[in-house]
Amino acid sequence: MIDFQAEREQMINEQLIARGVTDKRVLDAFRRVPRHEFVPIQYRDEAYVDHPLSIGEGQTISQPYMVALMTEALNLAGKEKVLEIGAGSGYQAAILSCLARDVYSVERLPELALEARERLKRLGFNNVEVKVGDGTLGWDEFAPYDAIIVTAGANQIPNLLLQQLSDGGKLVIPVGSIWFQNLRLVTKSGDEYLEESLGGCRFVPLIGEYGWKEGV
Repeated sequence: MIDFQAEREQMINEQLIARGVTDKRVLDAFRRVPRHEFVPIQYRDEAYVDHPLSIGEGQTISQPYMVALMTEALNLAGKEKVLEIGAGSGYQAAILSCLARDVYSVERLPELALEARERLKRLGFNNVEVKVGDGTLGWDEFAPYDAIIVTAGANQIPNLLLQQLSDGGKLVIPVGSIWFQNLRLVTKSGDEYLEESLGGCRFVPLIGEYGWKEGV
């Protein structure tokens, strides 16, 4: 029988802390969220390994370190309203739910959205709303957001996401080609958007009106 709690703690120590993730609230969120519940049952013995895993429909659950890096970059204090683009299995949303007041997640694939919604509810992450839609359009109904996280690789930063940021808000998004992206952190300051690079990465493509087209 796999000791998932021990594997989770080993993941935190060897994959997160050892690589420079220091935010105690982020590390505690990783302790609270059972990652093995967010991967297909045939991959559960790999739930805490250091690489992405398939969740079906051509999508993946990101490598634990990448989830932590993107989450820590948002610098959440607990009262924020966060928009996630790309719900996937719901793992990133569960992490965010431990760190923010409200999480809104947009997933373009209906089956994944339904599964993520049911999984999050079953596991008690009740401050997350999931809807089916085009993530490149954001979710205007609840804007502005204190933070936006995009878990798919974009060919450009969708302007509508920038517009849905509150002043002082942060957006973390992979931008580049289909095969390789640069993780960017954008901070809104008045009418300006300040950008910094968090390093190279590789995500599935962000499909939508202001992203890649279906079938790339």
